[in-house]
Amino acid sequence: MADIPEQPGATSWSDQPAPVPPAPPAASPAPAGGDARTAVLAVRQEVAKVVVGQEGTVSGLVAALLVNGHVLLEGVPGVAKTLVVKALAASLALDFKRLQFTPDLMPSDVIGQTILDASDGSFRFRPGPVFTNLLLADEINRTPPKTQAALLEAMEEHQITIEGQTRALPDPYVVVATQNPVEYEGTYPLPEAQLDRFLFKLQVGYPTAEQEQLVLARHHQGLDPHDVVASGVRAVAGPADLAAARAEVEQVGVEDNVLAYAVRLVRATRDSPSVSLGVSPRGAAALLRASKAWAWLAGSPFVTPDHVKAVAKPTLRHRLILRPELELEGATPDGVLDGILASVPAPK
Repeated sequence: MADIPEQPGATSWSDQPAPVPPAPPAASPAPAGGDARTAVLAVRQEVAKVVVGQEGTVSGLVAALLVNGHVLLEGVPGVAKTLVVKALAASLALDFKRLQFTPDLMPSDVIGQTILDASDGSFRFRPGPVFTNLLLADEINRTPPKTQAALLEAMEEHQITIEGQTRALPDPYVVVATQNPVEYEGTYPLPEAQLDRFLFKLQVGYPTAEQEQLVLARHHQGLDPHDVVASGVRAVAGPADLAAARAEVEQVGVEDNVLAYAVRLVRATRDSPSVSLGVSPRGAAALLRASKAWAWLAGSPFVTPDHVKAVAKPTLRHRLILRPELELEGATPDGVLDGILASVPAPK
């Protein structure tokens, strides 16, 4: 997963547990942002009070929040996907709702519905759980496409339309969805249009042996994963800090040669013989947004090719459709992206 390093300026993003990379030389640009960046970076330490490891998952979620992006977490049951999101919401003082997606879930259970008020005979709108700052769509692929589609407008336009009336969602608004990569019975694959609305797809793996031992030690000491506040997680940042951070992220500079590099990477996915459907222009815009967020978190006032490389796989992996015969041979989107990143020259 992604890793916001403790040393400002490091830019590594790995899908395997790894040591914190070293800080860059002293000649690196001065860190961008001030109090807002300090507050946002403190979130990782706060989440670590209840979650061992998974720094990359936390980093990806924070980066997504900085650019109003949604995140798809993929991992087997029991690797703290839900716990990470709950702790993140608590540490940022965000309104949080969890919705368990099931085969019988209806669209109205997600977005809300108009009901008759028996007391005065009037109709009023009862908001669904989508009206929140951070929505955890747990096991999103267990609900039929009709209900999955209820989130499309919310994720893209941050609003919902019901009975011809448009209602704005709170700001910030981010959907974090989870899915199990090994259990397919009774599931409904997410359509490409919905996958394309996720900024990141993060693969949540197992902890290391040392981390797993620490997990057990914390449980032995009485950790309650169902109550993160009682376990010591407190709000170290808030919506105002997040808004200030977003404004600073928007000011991160991007040179034309870096923009051109991002475009070459995206277009290479469309030209790859291994891919039947490459990354869309929306995916290219997502890569830019993610790169700016990562540069800001790393303390840089501008995006470098290394920032683009750091976020390329989590931003693009879910937007590729490989040729079926290659999938049967074991090809993966990450493998294709590794080849593209190695073959497309980066600007100096």
